[in-house]
Amino acid sequence: MYLPPQFKGQRQEHAAPLMRAYPFASLISVDDAGLPYITHLPLHLEQNGDELVLLGHVARPNPHWRHLQARPQAVATFLGPHAYMSPKVYPDLARVPTWNYLAVHCTVEATLVEEPEAKDRLLKKLIGDHEPPYAEQWRGLGEDFAHKMLAGIVGFELRVTDLQCKIKINQHRPEAHAAMQAIYAAGNDNEQALALWMDRLGLNTALPDAQ
Repeated sequence: MYLPPQFKGQRQEHAAPLMRAYPFASLISVDDAGLPYITHLPLHLEQNGDELVLLGHVARPNPHWRHLQARPQAVATFLGPHAYMSPKVYPDLARVPTWNYLAVHCTVEATLVEEPEAKDRLLKKLIGDHEPPYAEQWRGLGEDFAHKMLAGIVGFELRVTDLQCKIKINQHRPEAHAAMQAIYAAGNDNEQALALWMDRLGLNTALPDAQ
């Protein structure tokens, strides 16, 4: 993606927290016709030092797993909070509106997970992310039911080989930060999340006009 240096986020400090907070991703592969093939799905992030691995699965009828099998390199994108920004945050009138947002793009190398016990472990990690108490119910459904459900999906591990993190919150326009912070803090969920990221980046105080 287009990534000006003033909007470049850091892998550990910014990207990993974003991927965990907003795990519903877009997985993009190339299909047999050479066109993008996209599946929207939750992904579980695992970290081992600087190495990142994403875990997920698709329904077996979804051809995406076959595309990953044929062409393992893919892209996974995560979209964090985003919101409109009015030009009224500036002290002067010669300004235009924009859209602020946080996003992570990962280039990945896919490995399919087909063995039932491995798929079960993968599912339990996703359950742990979103509804840990459901793990007990899953265990209580019986082996026959579990095997039937596991046979209906194809799991995969996506090893992150490259990563871009974009944090576009008008960092390069400090004269707008105080007004923008006030508007976002009083706004909807996305806007309030951006206000928290402004705090995190130290953009929550009025600064002198940029030169």
